[in-house]
Amino acid sequence: MIRFRRIVSPIENIERIARRFSIDELSNLRRLFGGENWRKLKGTASVELFTGEIRLAEIHWYECHGIGKRKIKVKQLLD
Repeated sequence: MIRFRRIVSPIENIERIARRFSIDELSNLRRLFGGENWRKLKGTASVELFTGEIRLAEIHWYECHGIGKRKIKVKQLLD
């Protein structure tokens, strides 16, 4: 996992990876945040790294209606 400071552009090319019972962390997500209809998504966006560089990256996160995006991770740098 790559550490980053913030996402600096809109997330594009969003795809659903898994939903509801296909998610490994489902019980943990429900315990921490509540909600029922969790989805795991991926997309691409520009992120600012702690070094100050702005790079294009593949991002994964969990999302639930009424709760929003949680556990955002940069999986790999694309440029």
